[in-house]
Amino acid sequence: MDKKKVAIPLVCHGHSRPVVDLSYSPVTPDGFFLISASKDSNPMLRNGETGDWIGTFEGHKGAVWSCCLDTNALRAATGSADFSAKVWDALTGHVLHSFEHKHIVRACAFSEDTHLLLTGGLEKVLRIYDLNRPDAPPREVDKSPGSVRTVTWLHSDQTILSSCTDMGGVRLWDVRSGQIVQTLETKSSVTSAEVSQDGRYITTADGSTVKFWDANHFGLVKSYNMPCNVESASLEPKYGMKFIAGGEDMWIHVFDFHTGDEIACNKGHHGPVHCLRFAPGGESYASGSEDGTIRIWQTGPLTHDDSDEALVNGSMGKVKVSADEVSRKIEGFSIADEGKFREKEKVEAGNE
Repeated sequence: MDKKKVAIPLVCHGHSRPVVDLSYSPVTPDGFFLISASKDSNPMLRNGETGDWIGTFEGHKGAVWSCCLDTNALRAATGSADFSAKVWDALTGHVLHSFEHKHIVRACAFSEDTHLLLTGGLEKVLRIYDLNRPDAPPREVDKSPGSVRTVTWLHSDQTILSSCTDMGGVRLWDVRSGQIVQTLETKSSVTSAEVSQDGRYITTADGSTVKFWDANHFGLVKSYNMPCNVESASLEPKYGMKFIAGGEDMWIHVFDFHTGDEIACNKGHHGPVHCLRFAPGGESYASGSEDGTIRIWQTGPLTHDDSDEALVNGSMGKVKVSADEVSRKIEGFSIADEGKFREKEKVEAGNE
C-alpha cells in the first residue's frame, strides 16, 4: 500500500445534518450531476465533476433518506421521513409530484426508461408509480418481508432488487408477476446495493463484508471481509478493477476488485461514512458522512490528458475556494427566486 500519496478531496459544504445518500446521473450533454440526501430535509444538486452547488430542493418536512436522478438528469426523486416521496424538476427545483405514504420512505429509484418511480420504506410495501399518470394509484408489488432499506432496478426494468433494514439478504422481484424470484443470502442487513454500469454485477455491503454477485445468474462472484463495519460500497464503473467501501471507521478504503487487497485509504471525514458512489466515468467518487460534508476524491491513475485537471482540482487552494463559495451561495438561498439552476450555474461559470 502506497502511503506517500495523500489524497486531497474537494469538500462540499452546505448540509447542516448527516449526508445519508448520494446518487450520480449518467453523463448528459450538460455533463453529469450529483444529488445528495440529508437529515436536514434539504436535498442538494451539484455539478458532479467540480462539486459546485447548483441548487437545493425545498419542500420536505423531515429527514430525506434517499435521492436519485433520472437518466437525463432532468428530474430528481427523494424519499423522506415526512411520509412522502417527491419528484422534482431538476432544472427549476419545483415539485412535480408528491406521493403520500403511510410511513417513512427509505428508498426510491427511477426506472431506466424514466417512466416509473419505485419506492419502499417502513410500510414494508414496494410501490411503482407511473409518472405518465401520476394521479393513478401506484402498483403495489407483493409485500416485502421486512422494512425496505434499498431499492434499484435491473434487467431493463424487468426486475426489482430490494433489501431490508431488519434482516439479511437481497430479494429480486419479477416486475410482471410481482413475486420474489431469487434471494441473495447475506448474514447481516444489506445497507447498500448497486448494479454495475455494464449490468454484470450487483455490489452489496452487509456488516463487515462486501460481496459481488452475478447480476444475471445470481451466483456469488466474490466476497471480501472489510476492516470495519461498512455501510456503503461501489464498483469502479469503467474498468471494474477497483472498488471503494466506507463505514464506521470514517475512512474510505480502496480495494483491488480481483484480489481484495487494499490499494489506498483516504482520510478526511470526521464521522462515519454513510454513502459512497463512483462518478459515471470512474474518474472520481463521492462520499457522504455523519459530519454533514460531501467529499469528492480523484480516483487516479488517470490518463495523461486528465492529469493537469486532477492537480488543479486536488490542490488545497481549490478545495478552500470551493467550500467557501458553496457556503456563501447557500446562505439565505430561496429556490423559488433562482429560476433555472443550470442557466445560473453557466452564468456564474462565465463570470469567474
